[in-house]
Amino acid sequence: MKILTPPFLILLSFTFLFYCETESALNLENSPVKSEIILQTTSTWDGTALQYPEGEAEVTALRIEIEPGGETEWHHHPVPSFAYILQGTLEVTLENGETERISEGQAVAEVVNTIHNGRNVGDEPVKLVVFYTGAVGKDLTVMEE
Repeated sequence: MKILTPPFLILLSFTFLFYCETESALNLENSPVKSEIILQTTSTWDGTALQYPEGEAEVTALRIEIEPGGETEWHHHPVPSFAYILQGTLEVTLENGETERISEGQAVAEVVNTIHNGRNVGDEPVKLVVFYTGAVGKDLTVMEE
């Protein structure tokens, strides 16, 4: 019998290994390993409950850079994705006009199956890392026409 690891556990493991920042999350007061929870949620930033896709789990991580004034163009993600802003400020606008600003040091659970556009509203490039918790063969991003 094959046991599939849920995408969340893979993401959690990666977060533990690469973002160990404070002792409170792991109770390691005298340890050289520090950990800080940067995102823990059951929903996307617009309040929609997270739901993982059917199929064989596959996690994809992308490092993305958006120049000042640049935009992602209108698109949606059919799988859950989680972003961490390394530099700059990104404004995400939904098709209904609702907006969310995410800045350096912040993490967010992106909207799923919701058309949106990301725009760099600052004077420096926006640099972010996005983790997609999808399934083998499933698109991560679908551009709108």
